[in-house]
Amino acid sequence: MTSATGRFIWHDLMTTDTKAAEAFYTVVTGWTATDSGMPGAPYTILAAGEDAIGGIMAIPQGDAGMPPCWTGYVGVPDVDAYTDRIAKSGGKVWRSPRDIPDVGRFSVVADPQGAVFILFKGTSEFAPVSRPMGTAGHFAWNELHAGDGEKAFDWYQNMFGWEKAEAHDMGGFTYTTFRTGDNAAVGGMMTKMAFEPAPHWAYYVWVADFDAAGERIKAHGGKVLMDAHEVPGGAWILACQDPQGAYFNLLGQR
Repeated sequence: MTSATGRFIWHDLMTTDTKAAEAFYTVVTGWTATDSGMPGAPYTILAAGEDAIGGIMAIPQGDAGMPPCWTGYVGVPDVDAYTDRIAKSGGKVWRSPRDIPDVGRFSVVADPQGAVFILFKGTSEFAPVSRPMGTAGHFAWNELHAGDGEKAFDWYQNMFGWEKAEAHDMGGFTYTTFRTGDNAAVGGMMTKMAFEPAPHWAYYVWVADFDAAGERIKAHGGKVLMDAHEVPGGAWILACQDPQGAYFNLLGQR
């Protein structure tokens, strides 16, 4: 698991209707969906080709009222130790460390500004997949909308060793891209817009047929929240919402 330390290695969706979400995302992104077979805790594994990249689960009964959302998993060598570090650094522990039998150990945490993510260490059988930017069906970008982007980067750098890649002047705010190891940038950070209610992480799925995927979203009950626009590097992004209300983004070439 050493190579996974500090990397986003999994993304999953908690939602109010797992079957409807499964039907929507398999059409929009081309993912395949398979029941994990976990006893007592239904969980659907999502795959891009042969690569398992995420999952879908129902919002737990104890979290009734929580809106549907995507959450990213960050790999760490010791979930308990990192959970403790986050708590002591001003972050919040929403769910203390616990085991998923034969899968791994995880905790649900938030950074000091409130953005939620998951810490995870898999069993020896768990092998996180890493594909280059532009691989269809993979989560290609992880983006933090922080209360204070600069302070947030300092915290994540100290916690996980992330490195700045580039800073882009976006006309009113700075967008900083980051690396999670000896690789290309895998995400970005910014101070959130005033209309955004709280700091949060946003995730981007790379699709091969960008414009067609946007049309599939609308045709299958989702919403396109903002017109497609080009980002540095020549790719295009589309902010979206699935039929149950979870936000996500598409990324691709036109």
